[in-house]
Amino acid sequence: MARLPTGISVLDRQLGGGIPSGSIVALTASPASQVELFLYELTAARGTLYLTTIRSEEAVRDGIERSTTRVGDPTIRDIGGDTALDLDHANDLIATLPEEANLIIDAVDPLERHDTARYRRFLNTLQTHMTNTGSVAVIHAMKGRDVPSNRDLTEHVADVVFDLHTEVTANEVINRLAVPKFRGGAALDEPVKLKLAESVTIDTSRDIA
Repeated sequence: MARLPTGISVLDRQLGGGIPSGSIVALTASPASQVELFLYELTAARGTLYLTTIRSEEAVRDGIERSTTRVGDPTIRDIGGDTALDLDHANDLIATLPEEANLIIDAVDPLERHDTARYRRFLNTLQTHMTNTGSVAVIHAMKGRDVPSNRDLTEHVADVVFDLHTEVTANEVINRLAVPKFRGGAALDEPVKLKLAESVTIDTSRDIA
């Protein structure tokens, strides 16, 4: 199965070269984490359609331009607006994705609040388009205080699950990335300790019990 590099070298080394083409990746993380650094760095790997549901197009563009990590020039579309999110609108935009591209949905939470049957159809349509184009979709799912009822469906359909855990102590912020699910490859045996600062790198500092 062909692999598409994420563009984040520390991940690609751990994952045997990248993500299998046609995959959906669920990236779960706290709203207070540096998960946006992940998303921005992903845009450098290849052409990217970045669908934002909460922040405006201008806010996402400004964040990418101010980022200190390596970034690309994604097409950004706001699919939130002032009314209820329309899954058909998202599907129409996804249908324009070319071969071997990236799709980022940031964040998927508003989509997950739709009727379960309708959201399931959306995920199945997304999976079909990823497979047909050999692309990769990265769905950012927030681990907040109000997790949508369809989160289990998101993680079940996803081919790969990245779980970013952020721990704040009195002395430091510790980020660990677990990959508990990886269809078409091997899940990681243990979490990878990451440093999320100017870019995504391995944190080589030692834990002190």
